[in-house]
Formats: sequence, C-alpha cells, structure tokens
Amino acid sequence: MPISARAWFDERAPADLGVGGAALVRMHSIYEQRGHLTVGEVGKGMPFVPRRFFVISDVPDEGIRGEHAHHALHQLLVCLAGSVVAEVSDASASRAISLDCPHVGLHIPPMVWGVQHHYTRDAVLMVLASAEYDPADYIRDFARFKALRAGAVR
Repeated sequence: MPISARAWFDERAPADLGVGGAALVRMHSIYEQRGHLTVGEVGKGMPFVPRRFFVISDVPDEGIRGEHAHHALHQLLVCLAGSVVAEVSDASASRAISLDCPHVGLHIPPMVWGVQHHYTRDAVLMVLASAEYDPADYIRDFARFKALRAGAVR
C-alpha cells in the first residue's frame, strides 16, 4: 500500500524513505480563501538546483513511466493535479508513495530506481531535474542497475 504524500505532510512524518537517500520534500504552503499557494525556492529546502523540468500528463490507463535510474542526475517529482503512485528502489529496499498533493515532492537521488504508475486521468506530474538531458546518464535495465548498486560492474 503506498504512503499518501498528503497524509505524510499532515502527520509530519520523517522525510527519509530508507531507500538510497530518496526522501519526501515538504514545500511551504499557504492556505487562504483565494486558494492554495505552494512555494519552492532554490537554496531553501530544495535538495538540488534545478536545471531542467518536464511535465507528464494525459497518461493512458495502465500507463507506466520512469522505469530507470540515473548515474548522476537528481529529480524532484511533484504531482500538480490528480495523483500518481511513485515507487523507488535501491535494489535492496523499495517504497511506494501516492503523490496526491502539490505541496509534497519526491526527491529521487542518483542511483535510485524510479517507476511511476496508477496515474489518475487528471494527473499532472512535474519533474525538476538537476541537469540537462543526457541519454548516457540513464540506466534502463534493472538487472544492470542491481549490478551497479552491488559494485559488480562499472
């Protein structure tokens, strides 16, 4: 059963997920009659300086995204609308988180496998990345990822 990001935020639970340094990031939120405002500032609570972002939406039923890790890149996943289940693994432990509010992000550091699935029809997932796109930074095979984590290959 995935952890609900919204419930985690309300309970003030520990941020570290116990999976290769992956953590939930609490963003400053202001609630008022005019609406909700969520703020993220580089240098104040952001786990890295973003150099790129992309947005994922209109994922078909049963659609799966991610299914990779990075050698050096950090990512921060924030679900702006709807919800999506994000799973992280360091090849020995894994956790599933339901990203279901825009004021909690999931930091996926280098060498942590990430998969996103169970997108609601209205889901909009924003991903902040620490570097420009580099296909050489991707690890797309889970067996190779496990071997890299174990130090068996370079």
